[in-house]
Parts: sequence; structure tokens; C-alpha cells
Amino acid sequence: MKSKMQAYRVETTVTQDGTLIIKGVPFRAGTKVEVIILSHFRKAAKEVRYPLRGKPIRYLAPFESVAEDEWEALS
Repeated sequence: MKSKMQAYRVETTVTQDGTLIIKGVPFRAGTKVEVIILSHFRKAAKEVRYPLRGKPIRYLAPFESVAEDEWEALS
């Protein structure tokens, strides 16, 4: 029979000596638990998702052929 896994989430900070202290977990003494540690990074600055949005567009030669000299059929 498979046991049902119960998840418990808490955020804490690693101490100078590399120790984690988690108090008040909702499990009985002697209960086997699995511990997964994920680092929580904070973004320094907001990432710009679309950096070119709202920038002016300028077409140098809008009606000219593009890469005309690279077509083999024209040779």
C-alpha cells in the first residue's frame, strides 16, 4: 500500500555555519520525511521581456530586393 505524501512548505535562511533550522513542523516525532532544498533567488532588476517594443522602426530601402545576389536561379 502506498502512503499519501503530505507537503509542507517553509522559507528559512541558512546560517553562517551552513545550518538550517525549521521549527514547528506539522509531523509527529519519528515520522520519516524527505527534505528538498531549493534556493530562492531575488531578481536584481525587472527583466525587460520585449526590449524593442515601442522603439522606432526605420526601413533603409523598403522596396529593394533582399539578398538578390544569393539566389542561384538569377545567376
